[in-house]
Amino acid sequence: MAMKIRLARGGSKKRPFYSIVAADSRMPRDGRFIEKLGTYNPLLAKDDEKRVVMNLERVQHWLSQGAQPTDRVARFLEAAGARPKTVRNNPKAGTPGKAMAERAAKKAARAAEPAAE
Repeated sequence: MAMKIRLARGGSKKRPFYSIVAADSRMPRDGRFIEKLGTYNPLLAKDDEKRVVMNLERVQHWLSQGAQPTDRVARFLEAAGARPKTVRNNPKAGTPGKAMAERAAKKAARAAEPAAE
């Protein structure tokens, strides 16, 4: 059984609240899970200690059983010191898309036009 440690969404519309759960990867996001490992409340301030609350002992247990954390949960674990930090490099993230590149080229052409006279 492929296990994941992931977020399950709760809360009402536009008021998200997430549970950190250990679940079978084939189950739906908010569906059946095996164990609740903690909570994440993105509406709290980033420096609030109640923003991310995890039972690290149980998380380590599931990691030792072969559970794979999702990207967001892996970042929580790195911040808590439960996992070593990984280097993330996405050089394409900062480059503009096709439409934005075309707009920038037109703007540069317009700006260079009066200077050419």
